[in-house]
Amino acid sequence: MSLLIAMFSFSLAMSISPGPVNMVIVSSGANYGVRKTFSFVSGGTIGFTLLLLFIGFGFSKVIDLYPYFLKYLAVVGSFFIMHLGYLIATSKPELDIKADKKLTFLQGFLLQWLNPKAWIACMIGVSLFSVPNSHQQFLTFSLVYFIVCYLSLFSWSVLGSKAAIFLNNEFKLKVFNLLMAGLLIMTACFLLYSQFN
Repeated sequence: MSLLIAMFSFSLAMSISPGPVNMVIVSSGANYGVRKTFSFVSGGTIGFTLLLLFIGFGFSKVIDLYPYFLKYLAVVGSFFIMHLGYLIATSKPELDIKADKKLTFLQGFLLQWLNPKAWIACMIGVSLFSVPNSHQQFLTFSLVYFIVCYLSLFSWSVLGSKAAIFLNNEFKLKVFNLLMAGLLIMTACFLLYSQFN
């Protein structure tokens, strides 16, 4: 039982803590609502879970052989995060949202695979909750993480939609979008800076 609690605690701490994916979800929730953000949340959750399985079933050995892989990933991921920040900053603040404006499942999926925080969380999780010669504990961890991640990302979309109550005109929505975009771009710049220092 204590192992399940440890799995849950780790998954919650890594999923609920602010990061690029969560910032995009808050912004999308505020702009488009929970229902239209759900595909992005699903993409982010499924993308993360598949990344966790990918690393857990052997790719961690490749990373050990080629440690610069994570540095290159951080650079590519930083530019993708900046691109999403740009999309948020330049989106037209409309209170009447058109369906084609929402973020997609694929964007949520890709953001996890290009997000250095997700790779680090996976590497740590694999090292903590894997045992030699058996995949049962790791698969249990992956299932726990999947559930916790879905609920955490969904809660960020609810938070964004509740913030929309206060973002009741286009000016406030534009300021909010610029703030969220700025945070995303600052996060990406920090990731780039940390790779070259």
